[in-house]
Amino acid sequence: MELEQLFCEIDDFCHGFEAVFKSKLISEQPRKRLRKSNLCLSEVMTIIVYFHQSSYRTFKDFYQKNILKYHNHDFPCLVSYNRFVELMSYTLIPLIYYLNTRKRQCTVISFIDSMGITICHNKRAKRNKVFSGLSGWGKSSVDWYFGIFAPFNY
Repeated sequence: MELEQLFCEIDDFCHGFEAVFKSKLISEQPRKRLRKSNLCLSEVMTIIVYFHQSSYRTFKDFYQKNILKYHNHDFPCLVSYNRFVELMSYTLIPLIYYLNTRKRQCTVISFIDSMGITICHNKRAKRNKVFSGLSGWGKSSVDWYFGIFAPFNY
């Protein structure tokens, strides 16, 4: 997805979300000072989502070698990498809501990635009573194991 199109979608979401979210917050008596950022919420969220669409392995490389160098005109008030990492913590809840709005309906075909959690060594599997009813035999790409299955749907 193009950066401009991604920003427009996230910005439209943030305009509706911020007003509703601030009205639902519980007010605190001793107000904490929230430092005003040069980047708005939608810009921070756009950079985070754009990183996950890129081929960079680490966010630090992505931000310093891509965003700061090539996207100064897209984000004119860019902050340092350390300040951006601080801003990322404020985007957790809005980012979760945004990503939940982007889910599609499940089709007939689903891809499932599962991770097996080994409970005990295979030799002791018959004697294991700790997770009875929850555990069983499974096969990974390496070997058979006795454990719990934790499927993750994509």
